Amino acid sequence: MITRKELIEKYLEFFKSKKHKVIPSASLIPENDPTVLFTTAGMHPLVPYLLGNKHPLGKRLVNIQKCIRTTDIDEVGDYFHHTFLEMLGNWSLGDYWKEEAIKMTFEFHTKILKIPLERYAVTVFSGNKDVKKDEESIKIWASLGIAKERIALLDDNWWGPAGETGPCGPDTEMFYWTPNNLPAPKKYDPDDDRWVEIGNDVLIEFVKEKSGKLIKAKQKNIDFGGGLERTLTVLNGLDDNYMSEVWKPIIQEIEHLSRKSYEKNKKAMRIIADHIKASVFIIADGIVPSNTSQGYVLRRLIRRAVRYGKGLELNNFTDKVAEPVFQIYKDYDELKSNKNKILKALNEEEQKFNKTIGKGLNIFEKLIKNKKTISGKDAFLLYQSYGFPIELTQELSKEKGIKTDIKEFEKELKKHQELSRTASAGAFKSGLSDNSTATTSLHTATHLLNEALRKVLGQEIKQRGSNIMPERLRFDFNFPRKLTEAEVKKVEDLVNDKIEQGLPVIRQEMKLKDALKSGAQAEFGMKYPDVVSVYSIGHGENLFSREICTGPHVKNTREIGKFKIIKEESISSGVRRIKAVVE
Repeated sequence: MITRKELIEKYLEFFKSKKHKVIPSASLIPENDPTVLFTTAGMHPLVPYLLGNKHPLGKRLVNIQKCIRTTDIDEVGDYFHHTFLEMLGNWSLGDYWKEEAIKMTFEFHTKILKIPLERYAVTVFSGNKDVKKDEESIKIWASLGIAKERIALLDDNWWGPAGETGPCGPDTEMFYWTPNNLPAPKKYDPDDDRWVEIGNDVLIEFVKEKSGKLIKAKQKNIDFGGGLERTLTVLNGLDDNYMSEVWKPIIQEIEHLSRKSYEKNKKAMRIIADHIKASVFIIADGIVPSNTSQGYVLRRLIRRAVRYGKGLELNNFTDKVAEPVFQIYKDYDELKSNKNKILKALNEEEQKFNKTIGKGLNIFEKLIKNKKTISGKDAFLLYQSYGFPIELTQELSKEKGIKTDIKEFEKELKKHQELSRTASAGAFKSGLSDNSTATTSLHTATHLLNEALRKVLGQEIKQRGSNIMPERLRFDFNFPRKLTEAEVKKVEDLVNDKIEQGLPVIRQEMKLKDALKSGAQAEFGMKYPDVVSVYSIGHGENLFSREICTGPHVKNTREIGKFKIIKEESISSGVRRIKAVVE
């Protein structure tokens, strides 16, 4: 058996031996990425460096990154889909290339993790009208002893760009044959799900332009990603992720509280375990349940867990199910330091939802009055607005001798899911690689806004998140009340004054402790490596702002344009939000 702790240690130590520097897991709330609500992969915090910015710790990096993936929420319930996951990740930022990357991954899998060659297979990009077949990777795998039948050529072995433009390239994936009681077939079959993906080397060698044309990247990068949970499961000979040590204690707590067995209630217990674990980590990174952005996703996760809990006759249970999470992940300080806040938020949201369910029952009674069938649209209203699973609506309808239009409900649900996917895809419109003039100007303006708020409202102001699109910036900060019109104008005027002064924007690399000692602002709850990039706006007597940041930035504040605050509002207790534009 290999434990989570051992797997992490083996991975980090191996890549440290290959001259990689360990970087901390970034927050689940992206710092400089306006395109996604959550950090979904280890590469997200590294986008500026994939584009050519110099990383303070060098060209070889490795880490274990916590991630949230929301596109699969409706898929959770099987044995391998998860909302929260940890990713093993290592990167070459313009340093080593395909041969070294593939050989390192292979060595880690076969020598360190002892995966036998007879259980190993790979896939490689087969080529298309724009890019040739990846012959180089095929030759490298063959030289390592992978049989021709175990190297599959697929046209979907391609990554990115994450937006409309930016870095992209072919990838090569590694698979493990999972049934312990069966020998692996001689030939790899991509349609046989007994082959489980355990790693993926993305070979970033192109940049996609707005026209759709692919050009060769000035800097070639390697981005390896491997799911920790999945790797742990297959290495321990398990066929269910929820039976591994990072899930089993949570499942056992649900069994204990419900007095029901996992074997007979797998789907419900998996959903509860998954959603509560994800919620614990999201709350730990400063998000509270709400009706917008990350808060909305958090609310949906908690309420979905409560819905399935009711099917197991569970009440007032979310905080109790959360307890094992703190034991499993003792290495995350943010869980320990925010435990009371996390448990309180879970409990409060569960109570709120219990009241909502009561309202939903009243709505249900009104919807079925004098009807023989409850329409799919009405069933979807109960599902979407009051958290009624379709099974509950069907059950209640049956008791009243009323039919439920399932086909219409499924049609409405599909329409909603398509809209959600479109909205998610739309979040990528500006792309992870958007270093446009507008975005760069707004990013530097955010630094000016942060310092202006501190000067006008008080030094206790701390950034609680930001989101920058080409058309506007959004900045969240701690403050207990609504700003007055005079305060808003004072902040706006101060930012514009610093823009008009034409202050230089200077980047320095510093040790983290020296950066903090110099007065550099750090985002609340953010973990930083030992060496960081610090951006100063102004210098000497004219120094206005100094922040730890990964860019992008203008070189002089005059490049920004006129700054205008368009909205100031509350997003949660003690946290305010400013939206602003530059003209």
